[in-house]
Amino acid sequence: MEKLNSRWVRRAGTAVAIVGAVAVAAGCATASGAGTGARSVGIAGFSVLQTANKQVIADFQKTAAGKGVAFRQSYGASGDESRAVLAGQKVDEVHLSLEPDVAKLVDGGVVAKDWADGPEHGVITQSVVVMVVRKGNPDHITGWNDLVRPGVRVVTPNPGSSGSAKWNILAAYGSQIAQGRSPAQATTYLKQLIAHTVALPGSGHDATTAFQGGTGDVLLSYEDEAIEARQAGADFDYVVPAQTLLIQNAGALTENASPAAKSFLAFQLSKQGQTDYAKQGFRPLISSIRVPVEGANDPSNPFPQPQTLLTIDKDFGGWKVADPRFFDPTHGIVTKLLAAAGKS
Repeated sequence: MEKLNSRWVRRAGTAVAIVGAVAVAAGCATASGAGTGARSVGIAGFSVLQTANKQVIADFQKTAAGKGVAFRQSYGASGDESRAVLAGQKVDEVHLSLEPDVAKLVDGGVVAKDWADGPEHGVITQSVVVMVVRKGNPDHITGWNDLVRPGVRVVTPNPGSSGSAKWNILAAYGSQIAQGRSPAQATTYLKQLIAHTVALPGSGHDATTAFQGGTGDVLLSYEDEAIEARQAGADFDYVVPAQTLLIQNAGALTENASPAAKSFLAFQLSKQGQTDYAKQGFRPLISSIRVPVEGANDPSNPFPQPQTLLTIDKDFGGWKVADPRFFDPTHGIVTKLLAAAGKS
């Protein structure tokens, strides 16, 4: 498999979609518990995956390994999904926004310690942080410095529940470092950005819904979320800033995953699976995949290379360093800034 060079909450009842078993062949065992049969797969995923997984699952069920396999799915804010599985929700696969949400399941004995040892390093899907703007970009948003201009109102998910929020905030901080500013200046920028933030919805999907409903002037989001929303008819534009962060969505099988789940994960990482995700706006893990993507700024060239593409490992020391530094519940840089602004 040819790779790209770089390695790629509250549990709100209304925000979590439980999708019933789909396309179960007559006579096949249905998913029990939450997808624990040999021919069933239970998935817990971050909210944006709900639409993207439909085609992946449909194409998997056309294969010999996927024929007759039943799926039960739960989608919501990544942190919420991780906590639900840790609390006892039985699933076969977790596909979450970021590595720390899987690491909690390793600590809880739900996921094996070697979950990220494969060639993909535990990554199933990837994207970049973008800025979603009103149609025609009336505020002329082109980069990070525009977000803290007078009068600009920003929407981003809440880092207490949403993995996408953490990617967004780190992208904002990293953009300042990439422009030659000091860590202190980058922290000051985050303070300004938080002051301009008018909504902190629970998940990336909820943030998009709020923006579509008229909240804010700019939405910080995944590129795939913006593309997917436009495919569904959303009437907005998006900007890939010159400095942005590579989003690497982590996935793993649980310790007692079904044989069907193992086959499904292999399909997700295959050329067909990655092509399906690419058509939904995710940047494919396989560099040779080239497909037109409806809803992208340029469907024929849907994934432009940013001037500076930051990564969590290279620019932040990995999640084991970044998560406590920025998001520790008591001492994290962002935690303190949100509390000081009365927005925690």
